[in-house]
Amino acid sequence: MELNIRLVKPEDINAFVKTYINAYSTLPDYKYTSKKDIKNYFKWLYKRDPEGFFVAEVNGKPVGFCACDSHWVNKNHKLVLAIHEIFVLPDFSGKGIGKALIQKALEYGRSKGLNIVELWVGEKNYKAINFYKNLGFKEEGKWGKWIKMTKCLSY
Repeated sequence: MELNIRLVKPEDINAFVKTYINAYSTLPDYKYTSKKDIKNYFKWLYKRDPEGFFVAEVNGKPVGFCACDSHWVNKNHKLVLAIHEIFVLPDFSGKGIGKALIQKALEYGRSKGLNIVELWVGEKNYKAINFYKNLGFKEEGKWGKWIKMTKCLSY
Protein backbone atom coordinates (compact mmCIF):
# COMPACT_ATOMS: atom_id res chain seq x y z
CA MET A 1 0.00 0.00 0.00
CA GLU A 2 1.57 3.27 -1.14
CA LEU A 3 0.13 6.17 0.89
CA ASN A 4 0.57 9.75 -0.29
CA ILE A 5 -0.88 12.83 1.41
CA ARG A 6 -1.06 15.97 -0.67
CA LEU A 7 -2.88 19.28 -0.73
CA VAL A 8 -6.40 19.24 -2.12
CA LYS A 9 -6.97 20.94 -5.46
CA PRO A 10 -10.31 22.37 -6.64
CA GLU A 11 -10.60 19.55 -9.17
CA ASP A 12 -10.73 17.05 -6.26
CA ILE A 13 -14.34 18.10 -5.56
CA ASN A 14 -15.97 15.03 -7.18
CA ALA A 15 -13.62 12.62 -5.40
CA PHE A 16 -14.41 14.44 -2.14
CA VAL A 17 -18.17 14.05 -2.70
CA LYS A 18 -17.89 10.35 -3.57
CA THR A 19 -15.56 9.60 -0.64
CA TYR A 20 -17.67 11.67 1.79
CA ILE A 21 -20.88 9.83 0.86
CA ASN A 22 -19.18 6.44 1.27
CA ALA A 23 -17.38 7.35 4.51
CA TYR A 24 -20.53 8.76 6.14
CA SER A 25 -22.83 5.94 5.00
CA THR A 26 -23.17 4.62 8.57
CA LEU A 27 -23.36 8.04 10.27
CA PRO A 28 -26.70 9.52 9.13
CA ASP A 29 -26.95 11.96 12.06
CA TYR A 30 -23.73 13.80 11.23
CA LYS A 31 -23.63 14.28 7.47
CA TYR A 32 -24.77 16.43 4.61
CA THR A 33 -27.23 14.48 2.49
CA SER A 34 -27.32 16.17 -0.91
CA LYS A 35 -24.46 16.27 -3.39
CA LYS A 36 -25.05 20.01 -3.78
CA ASP A 37 -24.58 20.55 -0.02
CA ILE A 38 -21.44 18.38 0.00
CA LYS A 39 -20.00 20.33 -2.95
CA ASN A 40 -20.76 23.62 -1.17
CA TYR A 41 -19.11 22.23 1.96
CA PHE A 42 -15.99 21.33 -0.05
CA LYS A 43 -15.88 24.87 -1.47
CA TRP A 44 -16.29 26.38 2.01
CA LEU A 45 -13.51 24.19 3.43
CA TYR A 46 -11.20 25.05 0.52
CA LYS A 47 -11.90 28.76 0.83
CA ARG A 48 -11.28 28.75 4.59
CA ASP A 49 -7.71 27.41 4.32
CA PRO A 50 -6.50 25.76 1.09
CA GLU A 51 -3.04 25.16 2.65
CA GLY A 52 -4.65 23.04 5.37
CA PHE A 53 -6.87 20.83 3.20
CA PHE A 54 -5.37 17.40 2.53
CA VAL A 55 -6.25 14.27 0.58
CA ALA A 56 -4.85 10.82 1.33
CA GLU A 57 -4.28 8.66 -1.71
CA VAL A 58 -3.47 4.97 -1.85
CA ASN A 59 -1.92 3.94 -5.15
CA GLY A 60 -3.17 7.24 -6.61
CA LYS A 61 -6.79 6.79 -5.50
CA PRO A 62 -8.35 9.24 -2.96
CA VAL A 63 -9.31 7.33 0.18
CA GLY A 64 -9.59 10.10 2.78
CA PHE A 65 -9.65 13.84 3.39
CA CYS A 66 -8.77 16.19 6.24
CA ALA A 67 -9.68 19.88 6.25
CA CYS A 68 -7.93 22.16 8.75
CA ASP A 69 -8.38 25.84 9.38
CA SER A 70 -5.49 27.86 10.78
CA HIS A 71 -7.61 31.04 10.82
CA TRP A 72 -10.21 29.81 13.30
CA VAL A 73 -10.95 31.88 16.40
CA ASN A 74 -12.64 29.86 19.15
CA LYS A 75 -15.26 31.07 21.62
CA ASN A 76 -12.47 32.21 23.98
CA HIS A 77 -11.20 34.51 21.20
CA LYS A 78 -8.06 32.41 20.72
CA LEU A 79 -6.61 31.52 17.35
CA VAL A 80 -6.58 27.72 17.12
CA LEU A 81 -6.23 25.04 14.47
CA ALA A 82 -9.71 23.76 13.76
CA ILE A 83 -10.13 20.39 12.12
CA HIS A 84 -13.45 20.87 10.37
CA GLU A 85 -13.48 17.51 8.63
CA ILE A 86 -11.69 14.19 8.49
CA PHE A 87 -12.92 10.96 6.96
CA VAL A 88 -11.53 7.78 5.41
CA LEU A 89 -13.26 5.22 3.22
CA PRO A 90 -14.55 2.29 5.33
CA ASP A 91 -12.43 -0.22 3.36
CA PHE A 92 -9.31 1.69 4.45
CA SER A 93 -10.27 2.13 8.10
CA GLY A 94 -7.75 0.78 10.59
CA LYS A 95 -4.81 1.04 8.17
CA GLY A 96 -3.24 4.19 9.68
CA ILE A 97 -4.62 6.62 7.09
CA GLY A 98 -6.70 8.65 9.54
CA LYS A 99 -3.75 8.83 11.90
CA ALA A 100 -1.47 10.00 9.07
CA LEU A 101 -4.01 12.69 8.14
CA ILE A 102 -4.23 13.88 11.76
CA GLN A 103 -0.44 13.96 12.02
CA LYS A 104 -0.31 16.05 8.84
CA ALA A 105 -2.90 18.40 10.35
CA LEU A 106 -0.94 18.74 13.60
CA GLU A 107 2.28 19.46 11.68
CA TYR A 108 0.41 22.11 9.72
CA GLY A 109 -0.90 23.74 12.91
CA ARG A 110 2.58 23.81 14.43
CA SER A 111 4.00 25.33 11.22
CA LYS A 112 1.49 28.16 11.65
CA GLY A 113 2.63 28.73 15.26
CA LEU A 114 -0.62 27.52 16.80
CA ASN A 115 -0.77 25.89 20.24
CA ILE A 116 -4.19 24.22 20.29
CA VAL A 117 -6.16 22.05 17.88
CA GLU A 118 -9.93 21.72 18.24
CA LEU A 119 -12.54 19.56 16.56
CA TRP A 120 -16.13 18.50 17.05
CA VAL A 121 -17.28 14.90 16.82
CA GLY A 122 -20.74 13.35 16.92
CA GLU A 123 -21.63 12.14 20.42
CA LYS A 124 -22.55 8.66 19.14
CA ASN A 125 -19.56 8.34 16.82
CA TYR A 126 -17.77 6.17 19.38
CA LYS A 127 -15.18 4.87 16.95
CA ALA A 128 -14.03 8.42 16.13
CA ILE A 129 -14.13 9.52 19.77
CA ASN A 130 -11.85 6.64 20.76
CA PHE A 131 -9.61 7.33 17.75
CA TYR A 132 -9.12 10.94 18.88
CA LYS A 133 -8.59 9.93 22.51
CA ASN A 134 -5.88 7.48 21.42
CA LEU A 135 -4.17 10.40 19.67
CA GLY A 136 -4.19 12.50 22.85
CA PHE A 137 -7.35 14.55 22.35
CA LYS A 138 -9.45 15.35 25.41
CA GLU A 139 -13.19 16.02 25.67
CA GLU A 140 -13.74 19.68 26.49
CA GLY A 141 -17.49 20.11 26.31
CA LYS A 142 -20.69 19.36 24.48
CA TRP A 143 -23.13 21.28 22.33
CA GLY A 144 -26.26 19.48 21.16
CA LYS A 145 -25.18 16.21 19.55
CA TRP A 146 -21.54 17.33 19.24
CA ILE A 147 -18.57 16.80 21.56
CA LYS A 148 -15.69 19.28 21.46
CA MET A 149 -12.24 17.71 21.66
CA THR A 150 -8.91 19.51 21.97
CA LYS A 151 -5.22 18.74 21.99
CA CYS A 152 -2.14 20.81 22.78
CA LEU A 153 0.14 21.23 19.78
CA SER A 154 3.27 21.99 21.81
CA TYR A 155 5.86 19.28 22.07
